[in-house]
Amino acid sequence: MRLLFITNSRIGDAVLSTGLLDHLIRRHPDVSVTVACGPVAAPLFTAVPGLERVHALRKRPRAGHWRALWAACAGQRWDLVVDLRGSPVPWLLRAGRRLRPTVDGRAPLHRVRRIGSALGPAGLADPPAPRLWTTPEDDAAAAAAWARAGITDAEPVLALAPTANWIGKTWPADRFVALARRLTAPGGALPGARVAVFGAAGERDAAAPVLDALAGPGLIDLVGGLSLLAVAAALRRCALFVGNDSGLMHMAAASGVRTVGLFGPSRDEHYAPWGPRGRVVRTPEPYATLFPPDLDPTRVGSLMGSLTVDTVVAAIAAPWDATAP
Repeated sequence: MRLLFITNSRIGDAVLSTGLLDHLIRRHPDVSVTVACGPVAAPLFTAVPGLERVHALRKRPRAGHWRALWAACAGQRWDLVVDLRGSPVPWLLRAGRRLRPTVDGRAPLHRVRRIGSALGPAGLADPPAPRLWTTPEDDAAAAAAWARAGITDAEPVLALAPTANWIGKTWPADRFVALARRLTAPGGALPGARVAVFGAAGERDAAAPVLDALAGPGLIDLVGGLSLLAVAAALRRCALFVGNDSGLMHMAAASGVRTVGLFGPSRDEHYAPWGPRGRVVRTPEPYATLFPPDLDPTRVGSLMGSLTVDTVVAAIAAPWDATAP
């Protein structure tokens, strides 16, 4: 079976689509998979079972990226084409079946459910959960990061992701620092835990205040230090993740770590960390108040200032779902 899976450009949206891909692979163990997505998200798919190729789609004028994908795929027949981008490509290829979400993206529905709707009513009601595939090399890279920091596998690690793709979504750095100190103090949720700070290579300046304040033995600096799938392997080693609404947050939830997503000027009804180990803590103000139609996102700083450390600590301390693994 030949499968073409056309998914998103951003890391977070691409992660949320992996549940559907995993479902199809499980149903068709002999599948040959081709993934098309943006170049930033492409590394997420390099360890997919049955992978034949990843097309990294670089946006081009006049829909040139779609023409390039069609040219690369038109020479063969596809048993199934899944399109999560609403592109014309599936209808220009020879395909046995074509799947795409049946729910409008503007609906107040989680993106995982919208993606699951491609499987019909059952997929909408009980969509397949996102997952990430890693290699032994990714696991070894994560283990080496722990070893460099002198941390054993038995020690709990608190993961922090203080950056995001837009400053408006970022909780102030000093609050991440205060939260880490409270959670790892005697009597905190993770007493004595070490701290790992995650971020992309280009986000080092944004993460610097947190790294500088928490510098010392046992700090794991993972801002740009690992490949994307090695980051997923590192997240699996953590006891708790706290971060802004970002691709890293979705990677953490897909990796199975208890995940606390901090929300303000973004829609948690669409993008809450998925699964029983995911939890949302948001500002007192709703999205519509923080992001009115006339907001110029290029002319604001953090819009998360009303979210207090006390609120986040209380949310973490509340009982977690006992059925969660």
